[in-house]
Amino acid sequence: MAEEFLTWVTGLEYWGWWILAVVLIILEVFAPSTLFLWLGISAGVVGVVAWMFPDLLWEYEWTIFAFVSVISIVASRIFFKKNPGVIDNQTLNRRGVQYIGRQFVLTESIRNGRGKIHVDDTQWAVEGPDMEVGEDVVVTGSDGTILIVEPKQ
Repeated sequence: MAEEFLTWVTGLEYWGWWILAVVLIILEVFAPSTLFLWLGISAGVVGVVAWMFPDLLWEYEWTIFAFVSVISIVASRIFFKKNPGVIDNQTLNRRGVQYIGRQFVLTESIRNGRGKIHVDDTQWAVEGPDMEVGEDVVVTGSDGTILIVEPKQ
């Protein structure tokens, strides 16, 4: 088994590198990180070098693969650290935060700091200064499932 693996490693042609590149990139789809992507690209680069220089020794091919892999992984880590990207919809699971700044009408008076408003198809408990039904309020915050409101000015 080990002898077969050694034969495979030492006898890898340029097209073998490209197949390895495709396999590594396919693995990337199933992996949670981007490690296999860079290894696949490195294998592709070595495939191009092996195609251009068919007499290149296998030791140099694997050295190039290791070098390009390390350089591309380090470069990608630095790039993604400086450019973390856009985080989509940060309030997706914090529904109350989505209503901050919006204006609503009280459907239940605020007494002793508690009342209710109607938001879309849901009644929300609110906290704020005592106010009467029908008054306009603005949501200024959220505490779990309770919206913090102030009178509209």
